[in-house]
Formats: sequence, structure tokens, C-alpha cells
Amino acid sequence: MITKEASDLGIIPALRPAAGVRHSKYARLIARAKEVAAAISLVVHPCDETSLRGAAEAAEAGIIVPILVGPAAKILAVARGCGIDIARYKIVDGPHSEAAAAKAVELIRSSGGELFMKGSLHTDELMHAVSSTAAGLRTARRISHVFIMDVPTYSETLFITDAAINIFPNLEDKRDIVQNAIDLFQHISLGTPRVAILSAVETVTPKIPSTIDAAALCKMAERGQITGGILDGPLAFDNAVDPEAARIKGIKSEVAGRAQILVVPDLEAGNMLAKNLTFLAKADAAGVALGARVPIILTSRADSVRARMASCAAAVLYAHARRSTSPLPPA
Repeated sequence: MITKEASDLGIIPALRPAAGVRHSKYARLIARAKEVAAAISLVVHPCDETSLRGAAEAAEAGIIVPILVGPAAKILAVARGCGIDIARYKIVDGPHSEAAAAKAVELIRSSGGELFMKGSLHTDELMHAVSSTAAGLRTARRISHVFIMDVPTYSETLFITDAAINIFPNLEDKRDIVQNAIDLFQHISLGTPRVAILSAVETVTPKIPSTIDAAALCKMAERGQITGGILDGPLAFDNAVDPEAARIKGIKSEVAGRAQILVVPDLEAGNMLAKNLTFLAKADAAGVALGARVPIILTSRADSVRARMASCAAAVLYAHARRSTSPLPPA
């Protein structure tokens, strides 16, 4: 049993009561996406029930207009076997997952689809096609992934980045990772985000390089190299999300204890943090990759249909915001 005295002494962060009903944040996100125009979405290799049903339900909700890219016979067989009606959706045949990813990239470049959605193929296969220098979807911005977490015990929608693409990002990479997350936060109408640059400690320590990166990122924000968010770091996880932990450590900032975006030092830390929240705090994890010509709905094959729907909603809102303010960035 955890005592109040242990919490007060800073041995563990003070526990807080449940801050909302599970799925409520995703419900609001999906509702907002239904208010904007549906986005043409290239769904790559939707050859299992979860990926095909996720695309079909997002289409039925009026969020996306899917184009299914992959082995047509297999897609139709999955639809029949699982009772999913895809009669209204265009299918572009591709013999296997690698060919489907390449074909979907080609369609984005030639016909202007607005979203790229991962089906039942490996992330590496998809990103290889996206990242191709000659024929991919790269821009000058580093591609990075954002987990959009609905944590029942946390009042805020919580972003974690990057926990899926960049393994050991350097400072320049982290600048793009932070900017991508801020852009997504703003484009889905969540306001100006409070961004915590995480490390193991909250002081700049030469022996821990991530603390130096954190301090540099904050200075970059002060000088206009990162825009649109309020940054603080380095912050340890507890004093980034728990006001009492921040108070005990004497940290006073707009971000400490109230972070909305958590920027992790590397992929391993981010992946473990996101999965800890998923399995121990019963959080839901949607996911979008940014920095390419179009947002990429990059979910796990084990994700629920609801998480896929929330990922679609975030990507659609992002695409809508870009459609309204500026053209796609150059290839």
C-alpha cells in the first residue's frame, strides 16, 4: 500500500483520481473529424479484418474516402469472410505488400490523395516506399511518429514522440520531431501545446546527453527555430505530468506537471513509455506519422478498430488544416 507520507516525501508522485471516461478524448476527436470534408485515403495492403474494417468504418462515418491498394482477390476474400461491405470502394490491384506500398505512393504523387494508411504490412515495408529518394513522399522535414494517447487517468490528450520511426535522433532530428508534434496538436484544434522534453532528470547534466539536447531545444524555441508550442526541459516523466511531483522538486513553469506533448530521448524510451501506459494505465494509442507530403496513419496490426478510427480522425483534421492554409510541401 502506498502511504500519503510516501507521496508527500516525493518517493512516488501523488496518485490522482480518474480524469475521464475511457475513449472520451477519441470520441471528441472523431466527432470533430466528421465536421470536415472526407479525405481521399490510400489504404495499403488491408488484408486482415482489423485494417480493412478500420478503413470501412472510417468511410462509413464519413471521415475518409478509401482507395484499397493490394492483392484484390485477397482483399475481397477478407471482406467476404468478415462480413465487411466494400462494394463502394475502389480497389487498385497490387500483387504483394511491397508492390502495394509502391503503387500507393505513386497514386499519391500522381492523383493527389490526402492520406496514406497502413494496412496489414510491416512498417518497414511501408516506410521504405515513403522514404524513397527518387519516388517517395519525403520533404525537407524529418518524418516522425506521434502516439496520440487517451489515458483515462490523465485529463489531457497526451502525445508521445517519437516512439516508432527515429531510433536515436540527433538534435536536428529532434527539432523536426518537436515541430511535427506541435503542428499536429494545433491542426487538430487542441490549441497551443505544452511540450515537455523528457530525460531521466530535470537538470542539465553533461553525462546525460539528452538533458543537453533538451536545453538546446528550449533555446531553439526561444529563438524561433521551433514555433507554436511552449517548451520546457529537461523534465523527468513524473514532474512533466504530475503537479505535485513538480512542486516537490521546486519546478515552476507552464509545462511542468501539465504536459501535453512528451518528447522522448529515443525510440526505445518512447516505445516503452507508450506501451506502459497502454497495458498498465489502460490507455488507447492512436498514431500518425508526419513530415511526408501527406500524413501517414501508421498503426500497429494489433491496434483496435477504435484506435484506427482515432488515427484516421487526427490525420483527416491535419489534412483539412493544411488544405485550408497551404498547398502540399514540395517533394
